[in-house]
Amino acid sequence: MGEFSRTLRKFRTEAGLSQEELAHRAGKSIRYISLLESRKHQPSLATLKKSCVGLGGAMTEFVAEIKSL
Repeated sequence: MGEFSRTLRKFRTEAGLSQEELAHRAGKSIRYISLLESRKHQPSLATLKKSCVGLGGAMTEFVAEIKSL
């Protein structure tokens, strides 16, 4: 699994969110979140930002986690 996908899933599960809840918070579809987590789609920066907001965290924390993998 790619670093982005792994980090998204990790942050989502640590936040106690389902894919459905994250999708709702980020203004995306559940299918889209699933595609991101399964490495079948890469997000735009705008989507990354919305996902981080939905996760309740800062984009810098998310990117730092990706870089540490």
